[in-house]
Amino acid sequence: MSEIVVFVPRAELDAQANLEGFIEFCRCRLTVFGKDLDFDGNKWDVSETIELKAKYHAIRMVFSNLETSTKKNFVPMQEPYLSFAKGYMRNQHAFRPTDNVSGRLVALRVLEAALLEAGTADPVRVDSHILNRAAQMLKDRLAPATAYRAGGQLELVSEFLRVNHLTSIRAIWHNPIPRPVEGVRVGKVFDDRRTAKLPSEAALGALPKVYRLATEPGDILVSSACAILCSAPDRINELLLLPEKCEVRQPNGENGEHFGLRWWPAKGADPMVKWVVSSMSGIVQEAIERIRRLTDEARTVARWYEQNPTRIYLSAELQHLRVKEWLTLREVADILFAEAVNINVAREWCKKNIAVSGPFRKNLAVRFADLEAAVLKWLPRGFPVMVDGIGLRYSEALFVILRNGIGVRKSSFRCIIEPVGQGLIWNRLGARDDQMSIFYRAGFTEDDGSSIHVTTHQFRHYLNTLAQAGGLSQLDIAKWSGRKDIRQNEVYDHESNDSLLARVREAVGDDTRMFGPLAAASRKNLIPRDQFARLKVPTAHTTEFGYCIHDYVMAPCQMHRDCINCGEQVCIKGEVEKEGRTRLAFAEATRLLQMAEKAEEEGDFGASEWVEHHRAQMERLSSLMEILESPSVPSGAVIRLSPANVPSRLDHAVAARLGYEEQPKHTILGIQEVSR
Repeated sequence: MSEIVVFVPRAELDAQANLEGFIEFCRCRLTVFGKDLDFDGNKWDVSETIELKAKYHAIRMVFSNLETSTKKNFVPMQEPYLSFAKGYMRNQHAFRPTDNVSGRLVALRVLEAALLEAGTADPVRVDSHILNRAAQMLKDRLAPATAYRAGGQLELVSEFLRVNHLTSIRAIWHNPIPRPVEGVRVGKVFDDRRTAKLPSEAALGALPKVYRLATEPGDILVSSACAILCSAPDRINELLLLPEKCEVRQPNGENGEHFGLRWWPAKGADPMVKWVVSSMSGIVQEAIERIRRLTDEARTVARWYEQNPTRIYLSAELQHLRVKEWLTLREVADILFAEAVNINVAREWCKKNIAVSGPFRKNLAVRFADLEAAVLKWLPRGFPVMVDGIGLRYSEALFVILRNGIGVRKSSFRCIIEPVGQGLIWNRLGARDDQMSIFYRAGFTEDDGSSIHVTTHQFRHYLNTLAQAGGLSQLDIAKWSGRKDIRQNEVYDHESNDSLLARVREAVGDDTRMFGPLAAASRKNLIPRDQFARLKVPTAHTTEFGYCIHDYVMAPCQMHRDCINCGEQVCIKGEVEKEGRTRLAFAEATRLLQMAEKAEEEGDFGASEWVEHHRAQMERLSSLMEILESPSVPSGAVIRLSPANVPSRLDHAVAARLGYEEQPKHTILGIQEVSR
């Protein structure tokens, strides 16, 4: 376990001396990322410290500059900033460990770029102007949400420099990049975001056909994984950590059964059973069976190594080779590979992986013991456990395969296993090479002829949007998606303004779904319901407590955003965030009423008018909360209160003018004379 030591700056020293002390402290005393870490190296392998679920590639920190951060032949940061960046990454991971180290590196790279523009690479020279320039670079280079998060990391770097006396000017700096506005459902920005987050119509149409047409192992596995992802809003790393025995069946009392999957949410929610909708249960069961058949042999190999950790796996027809001391290249090839390969393939593998322990013989390749030792080194890191946090073993995992078992360019191994990683799924969906895509191999393209590209997370966004459009409560959506915080639902809600408007219109005139004046509207007019809804609800937009259906084409808002007392506001039961705001408003109205009543008792001028106003406000909110909390009102119901008897600003103006005209004539003349 890494020893954590706290760096303590010395106030009497200048910033340069503290910086040198900090770098030396991180180099010599901290042990995060290992005691044997090559601090002077510009590429750190931190795979032993940071473990990402369902990602099995090496995790490296690359201290490149901003311009070459995406290039293989990168240019490192300049000194002394480079040493500071290394010390900062090591120190921060000791006290604020994270799996997403790339966010910190982005902030460090952009800060160095801003310093270099000012003609220096010394972090001591960082000030507000440098930080502002770095923030501007983030805005210019990154998407708004990514820039906002990177700006937060930049603020942490600034605060670290200030608190530890590492800069000449210790100024407090805050991230100036605004958080992207969520909830906008109209315009090009929303359309572009919706397109990027959801799978295309062509992809959704091609996927079931690819599922049926797939014959190659890789296509079968990836299309089956996509079928499961389309049945419930799952993260890809959760799917790839499913146990082989993941199915749950429960009688439903109607000569049928409920079908679900045992699930381990990736972001902190409790383990759960995700029930699959009946229309998808047959597909999911078939998909799991297809995956199980593809991966059975790999689980057999994993069980062998669990029971025989020091012996190589040999298939039944090769058991006689276990007693031989020397093996020919053909025998080595038969042991290593599942299909027949040229012996040169076996020779190259042996050259790269085996240190021959005996004298070379012309007709023999290697000792059996040398081959056995080399193969055992190729077992996955952490074997026999795939994931420590959940205790899943390779012999119990659904997504474990023979090494290169679903590849199309490399020979499949017979005695070596590997987990199915996220990268393998992404590549088969067109992330890197179009020709590897399951859509390309089956002959499907977008409508314009371009290649179909899909990400596994788009299925999660798609199902969440369907749930929102179907009226599922926010709590149920969060539970279904495996979230701990229902506020995260908003990021996955891509229901368009037109779709939302159609949902409100559909509820008009339906007693079970609409409450208020629209539900009690006269039904004597013999016109279709959708035509009636369009007449009554021409438009809609979101408000603090619900949705406003006022037609701004006809007139501006007459209530000046006093939405609670407006008769053109509708609320939808089940929207937890908006219901929470209603409860807060009720508590505030209650408090203000008590203050006004106290002022009235003490004889304060005008207090009685405020008592009347707050009492009416509290009664209005109480009526709305009564409906929202009523068990007889179903979730998703559209609620519209009768208009409150609140005079508009125009009414106030009319009343004021009438009041002046009723006053004595001399008073009016007096006012006019003074005004002149």
